[in-house]
Amino acid sequence: MNDLPSYVSYTFIACVLVTLGFIYYAVSQASPAKKHATTIVMMTIILAWFFIIGGLSYANFFLDFVSTPPKLMLATGFVFLLMVALFSIKKARDFICKMPLTTLTYVHMVRIPVEIVLWWLFLKGLIPVEITFEGMNFDILSGISAPFAALFLLGKKSKSTISAILWNMITAGLLLNVAIRAIAATPYFHVPDGIEVLNIAVFYFPFIFLPLFIVPVALFCHIASIYIMVANTWKN
Repeated sequence: MNDLPSYVSYTFIACVLVTLGFIYYAVSQASPAKKHATTIVMMTIILAWFFIIGGLSYANFFLDFVSTPPKLMLATGFVFLLMVALFSIKKARDFICKMPLTTLTYVHMVRIPVEIVLWWLFLKGLIPVEITFEGMNFDILSGISAPFAALFLLGKKSKSTISAILWNMITAGLLLNVAIRAIAATPYFHVPDGIEVLNIAVFYFPFIFLPLFIVPVALFCHIASIYIMVANTWKN
């Protein structure tokens, strides 16, 4: 990873910060009466997670490919269990319903530069072509279509709930497609006669935040958006 051009890491770090900014805004808009306190709590939790993951990554904690269960899979599972817990608590669901749908949609634009970063990593032999837009990863379409979905499916002047739900389902499917392919390409599931180049970049800083922050946030935004729209339809 030492010969990786600095602009690759910097671009990815910018993607992480932009994603964080969108979540910050969505949370602050969901609780305008307690904006300051809620924002501080949210930022504290996320920054604590960043320091923990960053520290473990620098210590090569995730480079252990022998342990069972795999350490990266364990951390990923923790994030998704937290997401399940959020949607299992009524107060949390009520809070999610107050998040602006357009913000939860615009955030997916970050998937465009993320896909470019993945392509750069492929060129350096750090991930297989299968998880780039040259292979079987079509997730860049989610980022390209996100502003149009926000403007024309969820905007004030034009709304189409069914179309917006379908867009979220399709783009969530694209996200899961690349996530499954990325997992299959890790050393955990390496098949000698299968993928020639392994997916190793995500085990290093800062790319560890792809499976442990950006992907979970993107999936959360899809699920939250669908939940909000379905809940609002039932109310009406």
